[in-house]
Amino acid sequence: MVDKQDLHAGFTGTPVEQPEGVAKVAQSAASGVKSEVYAVTAGARSHPHTASALLTIGILAFGFGYLLGRSSVESSTYSYWR
Repeated sequence: MVDKQDLHAGFTGTPVEQPEGVAKVAQSAASGVKSEVYAVTAGARSHPHTASALLTIGILAFGFGYLLGRSSVESSTYSYWR
């Protein structure tokens, strides 16, 4: 049987080695993204009407750009290959 004092398993919450290279960059990027998401959500909570208006405008602009892009590709593809 294993003595409980000899058992050193489990996650303590702090890594032994600090991240280096790609891991450090990824951790820094994740931290930055989390802080920006928090700032956006705090702003949306403070100004719900402005947030909904911006979301609606963004959806409409995306749809308009998508339709323009599709019509441009369909008309130019066939004339190019002739």
